[in-house]
Amino acid sequence: MSTARTVLVIGGGAAGNAATILLRRAGIAVDLVEAKDDWNATAGSGITLQGNALRVLRELGVWERVKESGFAFDSVGITAVDGTVLHVARDVRTGGDDLPATVGMQRPRLQRILIDAVRASGARVRLGTRATEFEQDADGVTVRFTDGTEGRYDLVIAADGIGSATRAAIGITDKPEPTGMAIWRVAAPRPAGVSRTDLTYGGPAYIAGYCPTSDTTIYAYVAEANRDRATIPPETYADEMRRLASAYGGHWTDILPHITDPAQVNYTWFDRMLVEGPWHRGRVVLAGDAAHCCPPTLAQGAAMSLEDALVLAGLLTSGREWDDALLREYHERRLPRVRTVVEASVRLGRWQLDGVRDADVPGLMGRVMTMLRELP
Repeated sequence: MSTARTVLVIGGGAAGNAATILLRRAGIAVDLVEAKDDWNATAGSGITLQGNALRVLRELGVWERVKESGFAFDSVGITAVDGTVLHVARDVRTGGDDLPATVGMQRPRLQRILIDAVRASGARVRLGTRATEFEQDADGVTVRFTDGTEGRYDLVIAADGIGSATRAAIGITDKPEPTGMAIWRVAAPRPAGVSRTDLTYGGPAYIAGYCPTSDTTIYAYVAEANRDRATIPPETYADEMRRLASAYGGHWTDILPHITDPAQVNYTWFDRMLVEGPWHRGRVVLAGDAAHCCPPTLAQGAAMSLEDALVLAGLLTSGREWDDALLREYHERRLPRVRTVVEASVRLGRWQLDGVRDADVPGLMGRVMTMLRELP
């Protein structure tokens, strides 16, 4: 292989952006293509980043900006439907004792920080562009794009999300499947006194919660059984979320008046997927949600994607040959850890759907979080 290695990254989300930054740091030429013209710079309300995600963000060199932009905390509260605090638990610092257990952030703010880091890395970025065809041989991949151009690469990293077209194009047939639950999310001003995530289990929704995302903002969410999207016109989203949330007391009484704009309310089904077999075909390899996805019941989706990028980039910059053995090692290192997170995340939701009253939720969460303290 030529020493002037070239990589195409498909998808400008957490995994794609992180892989680009790490590979460029090692001097590898990277093209990043993203289907959205705006690079997803305004999408989403909030995101919960636990310590193992923060550990990767520190490796990317953006931790200080994340810390300044988000809201750090080390505990989670369990409340009754009326808002009474029943229990406060210390969170496991999965990124190590020198990082907070959790940082809540506005999702667009995190994306902007990663975009800036990708731009600063010197990667060539093309927005509004999709990869459509892949022709592989022993030395690399020829890729054709929607704008009529083509490029030649030593490796392609498919980080194009849960509905990955690349995954299907290279013959991996796994697809996401709904778990039976859905979530309503909205950004809102931070009520005085909200300094951690609080969760309520029960009431008209299975889970109701909120997470501070800055000194002045939060994102709030309610999870229920999924409904046929066709029966929920987008113009009613605020009304639907407000109806569910109105049963909850405490800080919810301050949040409710801000659930008014249906365009600011997001409704999403919970899905699960785990590609058990190899995550690559030839020189095209999956990362992030293209390889696995899970409900946000453990708040580990972004963390798993960031860890994928860290492990894959570490192998690619280790001086080894970029061959089948290296990509198999990437899969072998990631699969057990990701499987644990996916299965636990699905089980937590399943317990809610099935009304299991004696479920050991704290025990399951504690075991997973303790495992995540280990380096990926």
